[in-house]
Amino acid sequence: MYHLTKIMHKIYPLIEKTDFPEIARGELSTLQVNLGYKCNQRCLHCHVNAGPNRTEMMDKNTVNQVIDFAVKSHIKVVDLTGGAPELNEHFRYMIQALKVEGIHIIDRCNLTILNEKKMTNLANFLADNKVEIIASLPCYSEQNVDAQRGKGVFDVSIKVLQELNSLGYGLDHDLQLNLVYNPQGMVLPPNQSILEKDYKTFLAEKFNIKFNKLYTITNMPINRFGSTLVSKNKFHDYMSLLKSSFSNKALENVMCKHLISIGHDGYVYDCDFNQMLEIPLSNKKVHISQLTLKSLKDLKIASADHCYGCTAGAGSSCGGSLT
Repeated sequence: MYHLTKIMHKIYPLIEKTDFPEIARGELSTLQVNLGYKCNQRCLHCHVNAGPNRTEMMDKNTVNQVIDFAVKSHIKVVDLTGGAPELNEHFRYMIQALKVEGIHIIDRCNLTILNEKKMTNLANFLADNKVEIIASLPCYSEQNVDAQRGKGVFDVSIKVLQELNSLGYGLDHDLQLNLVYNPQGMVLPPNQSILEKDYKTFLAEKFNIKFNKLYTITNMPINRFGSTLVSKNKFHDYMSLLKSSFSNKALENVMCKHLISIGHDGYVYDCDFNQMLEIPLSNKKVHISQLTLKSLKDLKIASADHCYGCTAGAGSSCGGSLT
């Protein structure tokens, strides 16, 4: 078993004071919804600090409030995340309700969850509803994946990817299968397009696996990864790397301009990272049942030093590099 930080350090006091530029909010197009922190994995880089022992889950009443807001606000994309969002008992219900309204749905899947006994036919359900899958595969090396995510994770991930290909994922236009790369440790991701070619070549030749796009995502200096940095006395070094790599071009395309994050309890945040730091929407606690597009338009985007993680190098978002 890989090493995990036993003591979770408080990160927000280290990043609260910031000179990060102010961000102007644009038109809201995406809701990123955290359905709960429970997960069948416990990864080193996880900014959610998710794991098998977490109990926080979105209830059906809150799910319905999210659906209601999405429909009334003409939201184009609902991005389901966790933890493992599939572990929420209302996962399928939410997808079916959103699909009726013509809303595009993303499932941020760790792959291994689809191999669990309780998840029988879930992959077929996702395919039937044309749910886009963004799947975690932080490397195409078995050793690196297992070091970051746990022993045996790579083999199961490959098995699930092959099953998804058999259903048409990564092959049919309506069944998008995208992979996510996370760096090993305190470095920035490499060039996304070059790495994507490497992934596609290796996975095709070795396992006959096909996928659509690769997204490179910078490790954020918060929660589990941030705590590991503090434990190793590397936190300030990593922050220096992020700040020295700041890109104005990446700043222009940060995801929080067009996205809001909704926690399992229905409270709203400017992004998923702010949610994990408990920095509420524009520094004001607002529930999704109380939010309107008109009120959102006038709210500033809350920021702290961790925001440099999204603007370092080629930039980083839930959709990969920004430049």
